[in-house]
Amino acid sequence: MSGRALKNVDSHSSIHEAALEEAKELVEILHRCLTEGEHDKALEVAYINVEHWETRTLQHAESEEGGLYKEVVEANAELRETVAALTRDHNLMRYLVRDIKEMLENEGASDQVLQRFYALILIDTYHNHDEETMIGHEMEAPRHASGEAS
Repeated sequence: MSGRALKNVDSHSSIHEAALEEAKELVEILHRCLTEGEHDKALEVAYINVEHWETRTLQHAESEEGGLYKEVVEANAELRETVAALTRDHNLMRYLVRDIKEMLENEGASDQVLQRFYALILIDTYHNHDEETMIGHEMEAPRHASGEAS
């Protein structure tokens, strides 16, 4: 069962916005370090950014998949495809984070790593919009006494 904050579009949006803004700040710091040739600092910032994605966004994704998404589909089977697409977004983000970690271990911080962080931000931006739209529609849907959407 998911927590109330995950079901409330405003609370959910706040969670997304905070994590995404932090990710954007970290990627800008990484960009600056790479531009200024501070490779040791860039590597450190890149690992901090990986940790951010793992502990904030991807941990949040696991919570959604383990509770919210199941509840949404149980309440409205028509949203099964939307939930599948949102889960695919999570998987794409997981793949990118794994790629970044491998690249950092093998090659260090680079422009290719930076581009993958920008890709994560872009995917997450669209994902958050779609997810918040789904939550807003699901929570606004009229309910029967049995708790099912009409």
